[in-house]
Amino acid sequence: MKKLDLKEILSNEPKLKEKKIWYIAIIWRPNVWKSTFINTLIWEKISIVSKIPQTTRNKILAIYNDKDSQIIFFDTPWIHESNKIFNEEINKQAIKSLKNADVVLYFIDSSRKKWKEEKYIWLLLNNISNPLIKVYTKIDLKSKFDLNNEGIKISSETKEWFTRLVDKIKTYLKINITPYPENYYTKQNIYFRISEIIREKVFLNTKEELPHSIYIWVEEIEDKKNILKIVAYIYAETNSQKYILIWKRGNLILKISTESRIELEKIFYKKVFLALRVKRSEKWKRNKKIIKWIMNIK
Repeated sequence: MKKLDLKEILSNEPKLKEKKIWYIAIIWRPNVWKSTFINTLIWEKISIVSKIPQTTRNKILAIYNDKDSQIIFFDTPWIHESNKIFNEEINKQAIKSLKNADVVLYFIDSSRKKWKEEKYIWLLLNNISNPLIKVYTKIDLKSKFDLNNEGIKISSETKEWFTRLVDKIKTYLKINITPYPENYYTKQNIYFRISEIIREKVFLNTKEELPHSIYIWVEEIEDKKNILKIVAYIYAETNSQKYILIWKRGNLILKISTESRIELEKIFYKKVFLALRVKRSEKWKRNKKIIKWIMNIK
């Protein structure tokens, strides 16, 4: 079984270059098209896209390169108030990302009215001294804000004004040796990328029925020359949730598996065999060991 290893990849790359470098954290209210922005900017499927709030769980690293700069984005989970163990861990990792970043992008959905999440986000930002750039998304839709000249305005649907945002970020950059090769666009390992694609397809096919009650475990990967063989499990909290996934003689899980396989073949440029199964993991959100594995916390 062959694993993709970052150290191995870097050791085979040409020497790193000197460019303008900076680390950027993104903080956001759910469903602001932030994941769409990242994927469109990088031209690769890195962050999963769903209309269901709180899709992003992990601190995802996306790397933007052009001729004179390398910008590293921390795609933080949705920050919100909660006393639940799982959500507390999500918030903790997001706050850590903000403190470790050089610049913070605050994504604001201009098509929706302000809500209590904004108040909580501002409480967090008041304790952080990093430079802040406000980014208003969905400006192609009717705005609920009097934007005037405040912040940067973008539309991920048309990629309009992306250059303006990148140019604004560059005003904070400093010259240094690039941490990653120019052709490297994410630090995610192969197991995590596969699990995120499968999780996205579950969201898209179950809508509100199973929004945050599942997690994906990639059991085995066999990377051969012409085919990538994968064994993965979808873990649900209850038997009823498990039955939803195998609804109508397994038609739903077959649809999720097929859509995942097609997406993975586009990402890895080879045929994919995906054996996808469903299991129950009762009260997994209270299991700190599982939560840390899902959040990729060492």
